Amino acid sequence: MSNYLSQSWLINRRHALRALGSFISLPLLDCMVPLSAAEKSTATPRRSAFIYLANGVHSLNYQILKSGKDYQFSRSLKPLEKHRDVITPISGLHHPGALSHHHNCINVWLTGGKLGPSDRNTISLDQKMAEITAQDTRVASMEVALTGDSLACTADGVRLPAMRRCSEIFASLFEEPKGGKLAQRRSLRRKGSVLDANLAEVRQLEKKMGAADKGRMEQYLTSVREAEIRTRRADAWIDTPLPAISDADRKRTNRDIAATLAGDYFRTVYDLMVLAFQTDVTRVATFSLGGEGDAFAIPEIGITESRHQLSHHGGDAGYMEKLTNYDTFAIEQFSYFLTRLAETKDLGSKPLLGSTMALFGSGMSYGHSHGNANLPLVLAGGSDLRLKHGSHVDFNKEASGFQGYAIGADGALSPAHYQLCSRPANSEAHMSNLLLLMAQRMGVETDQFGDSNKVIGL
Repeated sequence: MSNYLSQSWLINRRHALRALGSFISLPLLDCMVPLSAAEKSTATPRRSAFIYLANGVHSLNYQILKSGKDYQFSRSLKPLEKHRDVITPISGLHHPGALSHHHNCINVWLTGGKLGPSDRNTISLDQKMAEITAQDTRVASMEVALTGDSLACTADGVRLPAMRRCSEIFASLFEEPKGGKLAQRRSLRRKGSVLDANLAEVRQLEKKMGAADKGRMEQYLTSVREAEIRTRRADAWIDTPLPAISDADRKRTNRDIAATLAGDYFRTVYDLMVLAFQTDVTRVATFSLGGEGDAFAIPEIGITESRHQLSHHGGDAGYMEKLTNYDTFAIEQFSYFLTRLAETKDLGSKPLLGSTMALFGSGMSYGHSHGNANLPLVLAGGSDLRLKHGSHVDFNKEASGFQGYAIGADGALSPAHYQLCSRPANSEAHMSNLLLLMAQRMGVETDQFGDSNKVIGL
């Protein structure tokens, strides 16, 4: 294969912009330019997966009351009990930038950004990790969302598009493009860079722009650069054979949501993530189980209401029970993901779970009042990345003024607990501190991420 860096990419600007189309919304940063396919690292890869559950949880049935190693699993978290040694439930973290803007919960979950009326989002953790991992993989990152947008944001805070249909995801990862390699290469060349040829002209135009226009133009130019790099990376990988997929894995992962129940869909996406990690097609994946306003129903367990509707239960016992069942169902599927990672072999016949960090959680805690403190979070896997599990880490109890959880006369949590889910007990316990830890364990050289104020120890 010829060296793609030696190719001429100077083509007509208008032609290229038309060709780029939606391609421009699939950015990648400059440091993601890949090594030659023959120069891929032989070290055990580091991987991360992020799973988002919209609208928080039924807090009274989710909260673990005791910290440390001898904690008891709550009702909602029971499906994870068999994974006790490889998971860490975490309580008491929050995103300060989202406290007064509840609709931004999903937007800042992986960015730690502050999204007021005049603010712009920042890069999400998965994309920060992809700056490191994409040098060695065919696909920089994998974005899946049941509904709504993906969890991933570029360096400019622009949301990356999400894939939904399992057959679409499978094809993007494991199948040759229609028309073959030659047609694909021609298409990529048509989408080549026009930035350098027009940069001087653009800079002259910038002198006549106001501040707002300059900001929009810079964001546009960044998008063009990122599209150019993604184009060149794709060209570099064309001649590298796709991974061989067994018939069993192909059957397991190539299904569409229209033909499946909710659980089948969730598990199929998880199987696709496992397969993508196992074959080293990508090392970073995000999966949103639905947006804050549009998460779907689960009729197979008798839930026909949307998750958003159930989260605004207003104390209705029936809705609260259904929300708990929904929580438990989602956590059961996450448990399936951990099982698949544990039983799938990585390099050196180690379990894939050891090299994979998986974060499950929500940017909201109590959906009825949009409370977004005391976020429900579970970190799993990553023992090869020096993560130690087996304990419930509770940052609420580290707060000097914390007087314990609100226990009712029946020995269970009382509705007074909801106050803790709306106002953080520990104002210094930022979720970005956890994101910073994960970034560092993935090899990102930084001592700051989002609004982090220190790195937490696990």
